[in-house]
Amino acid sequence: MAHLIDTMAYTGQTPWHGLGNILPPQQSLDIWLQAAGMDWTIEQSDVMFNVASDALHIRPYSDSKVLYRSDTLAPLSVVSSRYNVVQPHEVLHFYQDLVEAGGFELETAGSLKGGRKLWALAKTGQDLKLKGNDLVKSYLLLATSCDGTLCTTAQFTSLRVVCNNTLQMALRGATGAIKVPHSTQFDAAAVKESLGLGLSHWDEFKIQTKALAQRPVAPEEALRFFSDLLAQPLDEENIILTKPVQRLHELYQGAGMGSELASSRNTAWGLVNAVTEYVDHHRRARSQDHRLDSAWFGQGAQLKSQALNQALTLLQ
Repeated sequence: MAHLIDTMAYTGQTPWHGLGNILPPQQSLDIWLQAAGMDWTIEQSDVMFNVASDALHIRPYSDSKVLYRSDTLAPLSVVSSRYNVVQPHEVLHFYQDLVEAGGFELETAGSLKGGRKLWALAKTGQDLKLKGNDLVKSYLLLATSCDGTLCTTAQFTSLRVVCNNTLQMALRGATGAIKVPHSTQFDAAAVKESLGLGLSHWDEFKIQTKALAQRPVAPEEALRFFSDLLAQPLDEENIILTKPVQRLHELYQGAGMGSELASSRNTAWGLVNAVTEYVDHHRRARSQDHRLDSAWFGQGAQLKSQALNQALTLLQ
């Protein structure tokens, strides 16, 4: 089966999905572009159609355009003529001043689905240490698509070092993300201004995470949490668990990476980590790159966000 990830580059430890080419730290953006397979541009052409059944009589359709890669000439998508493209180099250069003056450090970058989705991830330099030396680091993810499946999205995420689980820093009443639809021009400076470099987001996330790590959870409460999350009600008499609920409970009870740390053992933070590990490492997926796509942009990301928000209700 062909990988969704065409080329990807990373620094440091091998990412949890095990894909990509390693780079030494502190490389130039031009080197990142080449190593991440993002040194090409998105070109566009009119949509054409043939009006003759027994001959070649081509006519254009002005309301749509075909997007294609400059290097391979492979088609990417058919979009509206009003669709605004974000180029691969724009994704990486979004981080230029953040790296040079803001203390950020690029960690991964690459493309999915033949170049239809592009992303880069950078460490912000902020971290959090919970009970039991449970280290959580802050990252900024920028992702876009050229097939209409994803707005250009900048969002702060956290990574739990002990298990490489990623979690969007969704806050109460907010998504924690800035989304720019392709019907408007992408303004990198405006996005950074809206993000505020994430200081307030990270501060609030730290407060919430510490509170979750201090919130005790009873065994029956944990089962209820997972069954409610997956909308799979428990059988009150026989306590018959579906396989996903059973797997989540096993991860929470000690099978999960870091589940025995003081911050996670029998706590609401442990509930969240069981879900993130399940999505990032155990949930059924056609391949590791399908898993990455889901965990960052698809149903997996939604499930992790729901788990965090549901856990936060336990603090009320």
